[in-house]
Amino acid sequence: MAHDVDELVINSLVGEGSFFRGDITARGLLRIDGDYAGNIKTEGKILIGMSGRAECELQAAAVVIGGAVRGTIEASKKVILLSSAVVIGNIYAPRLVAEEGALIDGVLQISGIPVEMRVDQEQLRKKKGIFAWLRGSDGQGSNSDESVDELKRQVVQG
Repeated sequence: MAHDVDELVINSLVGEGSFFRGDITARGLLRIDGDYAGNIKTEGKILIGMSGRAECELQAAAVVIGGAVRGTIEASKKVILLSSAVVIGNIYAPRLVAEEGALIDGVLQISGIPVEMRVDQEQLRKKKGIFAWLRGSDGQGSNSDESVDELKRQVVQG
């Protein structure tokens, strides 16, 4: 299977431990392993790593989520949710691949069929706490080292 070079080279990166707020328009692959707030638009792929946390609108050919995302995800090809993924928001794509353990709270529109996913309100309240880093008093997010895995364990354990 041949891959386009743009699919293999990371064009932009928000590294683990970094915080970035703003809009990104990129060509090719964009990876987020830190904290990000804003909008991302690319003709390529967006990867949110397991340590990545994003509050944003994502538009790409393909989106792979391993961390936490709050916002709308639009993909022209597919969305892949790894078992470590937490998504609070709507997903619009022709294909969705979700590993067992991925948490979704939002509306899914896959192949034109909208399906609303519901979770109990207590789980929703806890999931929203994942994004508390965005509400830091300095507006730059918090320096919390709390991992997405730990936050996900708290959500699942109730």
